[in-house]
Amino acid sequence: MPKKHLMSSSPSPSHSSGSAPPLPARVLVIDDEEAVGTLVQRLLAARGYDVIIATDALAGLKALSGGGTDVIMVDLAMPRLDGLQVIKLVRELDLHVPVILMTDLPSIETVMKAINQGAFRYLTKPLNPEEMLTAVARAVVAHKLSILKRQAAALVGREPPGLLESFERALKGLWIAYQPIVRSCDGSVFGYEALMRLEEPGLPHPGAMLSAAEKLGRTADLGRVVRERAPAAATPDGAALFVNLHPEDLLDEQLFEAGAPLGLVASTTVLEITERATLRDLHKLPERLARLRKLGYRIAVDDLGAGYAGLTSFADLEPEFVKLDMSLTRDVDKDPMRQRIVRSMAALCKEVGAQVVAEGIERAEERDVVTELGCDLIQGYFVARPGRPFPKVNW
Repeated sequence: MPKKHLMSSSPSPSHSSGSAPPLPARVLVIDDEEAVGTLVQRLLAARGYDVIIATDALAGLKALSGGGTDVIMVDLAMPRLDGLQVIKLVRELDLHVPVILMTDLPSIETVMKAINQGAFRYLTKPLNPEEMLTAVARAVVAHKLSILKRQAAALVGREPPGLLESFERALKGLWIAYQPIVRSCDGSVFGYEALMRLEEPGLPHPGAMLSAAEKLGRTADLGRVVRERAPAAATPDGAALFVNLHPEDLLDEQLFEAGAPLGLVASTTVLEITERATLRDLHKLPERLARLRKLGYRIAVDDLGAGYAGLTSFADLEPEFVKLDMSLTRDVDKDPMRQRIVRSMAALCKEVGAQVVAEGIERAEERDVVTELGCDLIQGYFVARPGRPFPKVNW
């Protein structure tokens, strides 16, 4: 691939919206063009970043193995190892460090591969200094949050006193909120997502509850309570009911009982599956999915683009619905790269007959853009916040 301009014209970096982090963050730049590396280093160093330059992939990977890297910027077109191969190798060394891919106008195939391998985002050459500085600043924040989440998980892993008691109280008081999912063409209600809500201070949000269930080996108990309470309020006018499943729920035989509370409304229920662990480890996954569909359930891949769910889960589940994570839809009206990705995903889903749900829509401008890009359904605070049965829809 021929190399093009190094940097597009833009205001001086001092006027950029990107800002240096409060503590020095290390950025590893891998690009076989020394001039690109020099320019990127100058811009980042001016904002207080510690920048390491590598002119080939192997040197970059060696620098990464030393630890301490917060963000990686890598060129797509390089000799020996290209950017996608580098991302794959990076994930073997560090699952969490954000990777920003630098490239000329990417193809749809390249975009999909990069998302599946966990790229944080694209920067299109010639690089825009303001866009680059903002992307790096956001990537640094994402990495620091990832570190804090792992530290929090480690604390849970120590089994703090009272975890079991907190879990039992939370399970007893768990209630269901509902958030509307509407048709992008006219704002009419298509369905409602059932979302667990908790009253236990020790486990104040669904993520904490799910982590506790995994730690205690109680995911089956949690899943059964959610599936029992989710259909307690009949959705109006036969609207679909979207219910989240943990992958381990697919191993619970109660899920396949036609007489269970959720089984009684299987024909109007969509089971959302997020890939917290590889689905391919599940025994007889195709047979289990076939049994669910025979009962009347439909399947959705949840959080596509978030890092958990990728093209692997898309292929394994053959879903009727695909939910695009808010990391793709947030500010999509302002980001041409996000627009290309969403348009490509929507087109791919239509080819296989899957409907696309754009999650996290908070503004009318986002709604209008995802509609134009081909999303069938819309969910987010702009439409309605989750609440007791059943929140009024805003359009």
